[in-house]
Amino acid sequence: YDIILKGEATLVDPCHYLHKAAALYYQGEYKEAKEEALKGPKTRLQNRILLHCSHKLGEDQELMKYHQELSDESTEDQLCLASLQYMRSNYQEATDIYKKVLLGNKQEYIALQVYVALCYYKLDYYDVSLDILGPYFSVDPTSMTAVNLKACNHYKLYNGKAGEGELKVVLDQLGSP
Repeated sequence: YDIILKGEATLVDPCHYLHKAAALYYQGEYKEAKEEALKGPKTRLQNRILLHCSHKLGEDQELMKYHQELSDESTEDQLCLASLQYMRSNYQEATDIYKKVLLGNKQEYIALQVYVALCYYKLDYYDVSLDILGPYFSVDPTSMTAVNLKACNHYKLYNGKAGEGELKVVLDQLGSP
């Protein structure tokens, strides 16, 4: 992005500042991500990046400002809010948002079931978490994230051997020693 953004000013798409900001965010460079996002166009993507940067930088006033700009009609904004709620340990709020998104788009967002199951795990509802994971396994039975969560649920509900057994099944399917 640095090379692209150093090009001729009239040819540079200002959205590249947001793309660079997203890359910086995922590298853990939150201050730099915020600076680049502020150079980009005022869009929902910019708002979501700034919301997450504010959270990571501990800027609660800024976070509230960007939070208020999220749209109830935008699926991306709602998923952003759910992830923020999860990171702030507000698992029930995150679950409510994920379930609302799933209501209208169950097949399109089937992977969200893993996020809902993870929230229930964090709320100590291990049996509910397992129930929610079930349908996802019919789509992706070797998802390491889902298998690990299933194993963690079994560990909490039963014992370490039960959890270990769940991991062994998928490792055997993958041909690992």
